[in-house]
Amino acid sequence: MRFLNSFRCAFRGIGYCINHERNMRIHIVVALYVFAFSFFFHLNRTEYAVLFLTFAAVFMGELLNTSAETICNRMAEHYDPGIRKIKDLASGAVLMGALFSLGVAVCLFWKPESFQLMLTYFCENPGMIVLVAAATAISLIFIELGPLGVKDKLFRKKAERGKHRG
Repeated sequence: MRFLNSFRCAFRGIGYCINHERNMRIHIVVALYVFAFSFFFHLNRTEYAVLFLTFAAVFMGELLNTSAETICNRMAEHYDPGIRKIKDLASGAVLMGALFSLGVAVCLFWKPESFQLMLTYFCENPGMIVLVAAATAISLIFIELGPLGVKDKLFRKKAERGKHRG
């Protein structure tokens, strides 16, 4: 039972980070787009493994950064140079992961013929452009509001409509 509880706690921590950290939502959206478009590049299993490890490194960095910020915020109510250094180091770790993930992206996706294939696909399937545009709009709302913000806005509007009817 304790084993299953550890998973529940871990998922609760991931959920907290997604709900409260805009940068985590940015990382998630970017990872989803990279994965979706990766099929145009015909990656092999090893290249997908590198890609998933890269996603994991950035996500773990953001989770650890959120942990460090949360601890620091509880430890010091006012400005403290030592706390600032800890927060700077933690956010620097995320930045390093994100920058190196760009290097991985260049290594995996620098295939001009695949970009041509992608362009041809979207020219031949204009409906897919609409789908990508809709997904982008939804992604931007998710990044800006987060799951809780979207839920709050939806339920607030539903409650307001109910008041107007009654």
